[in-house]
Amino acid sequence: MELNIQQIMEILPHRPPFLLVDKITECEPGVKATGVKCVTMNEPFFTGHFPGQPIMPGVLILEALAQTGAALSLPENKGKLAIFGGVKNCRFKQQVVPGDVLELSCELVEQYGPVGYGKAVAKVGGKVAARCELTFVIQ
Repeated sequence: MELNIQQIMEILPHRPPFLLVDKITECEPGVKATGVKCVTMNEPFFTGHFPGQPIMPGVLILEALAQTGAALSLPENKGKLAIFGGVKNCRFKQQVVPGDVLELSCELVEQYGPVGYGKAVAKVGGKVAARCELTFVIQ
């Protein structure tokens, strides 16, 4: 299942400039979601991060991964929020710059009631830019 930007906004409460997923390219609710973020020089964070050498902040790469993960939420969670609960084993492997297409994937590892854990990877051109384990809470 694919989701366009309008369908993503029906699931996520985020809005530009903080909506960091442009398209969900594959989604199996409760299992895995993949998506993309087309990084452009028009992003407001590039004004200050860093002048003369624009680099997407790592924390925003993590947020894009978390938003991708929220898209795999089960239908019974419609109208509820998936809140960031934590990040473990995060590693940044390469910079993300304007012109890059950030390939995002998040896989649900396990869930106990409202608390869940997932593995997430962000890639550019097939190469890992960041990877981490995410914890979330459904409210």
